[in-house]
Amino acid sequence: MSMLTPPGMGGKYRVTGAAYPRMSRKRSRRRIVLAVLGSVLALALVGYGALQLIDVFRGDSSKRNTAAGGKDCPTGSPKAAAQGGGPAAASPVAAKPAVVLPQPGDITVNVYNATPRAGLAKTVGDELKKRGFIIGNVGNAPADFDKKVPGTGILLGSPATDKAAFAVLGTQLAGVTQQTDARETADIDLILGDAFKEFSTKADADKALALLANPEPAPVKKC
Repeated sequence: MSMLTPPGMGGKYRVTGAAYPRMSRKRSRRRIVLAVLGSVLALALVGYGALQLIDVFRGDSSKRNTAAGGKDCPTGSPKAAAQGGGPAAASPVAAKPAVVLPQPGDITVNVYNATPRAGLAKTVGDELKKRGFIIGNVGNAPADFDKKVPGTGILLGSPATDKAAFAVLGTQLAGVTQQTDARETADIDLILGDAFKEFSTKADADKALALLANPEPAPVKKC
């Protein structure tokens, strides 16, 4: 009988061997979960630190500060001047010079009707004359365009015609397109299409002309 067997016990209760069996406690599930979370947190901190070091060596940190509204300002801005980075800008916007536009009285318009509506060319010519344009020929559209203009209309002129003249005439009716032909004169054909309904109001046309002459200044990005 082994010395590990208590006196009076034998058979199936007999303990054999020269050492006591080691009794181990079951690991707590909570400890295992905490250990796993701790490992994940440690890896995350290590990864974040590595990214910070990479940013320092690559110079990305200054870019991030600027994008987030940091202290880096271009020279000449008010904020840069306050930080000693140069004189303040004279204006918060970049002013654009005024554009010299031809006057309606400098533009000769030939009005042609490409629609089935009778008398449309004369009506439109009379209205353009009231608005200061010089009216040339008035009548039906040439065969190349007659009943073939589905849109509002076409402005047709020489490739050498001042583009500003097209723009000035285009303020009077929205939706017209521009084309060129082989003419050498400065006059412009207005070929009216099926979608033409009415002119822009005088107020809207004048506002569009003012905007052409004085484009809105481009806003300067704030530092």
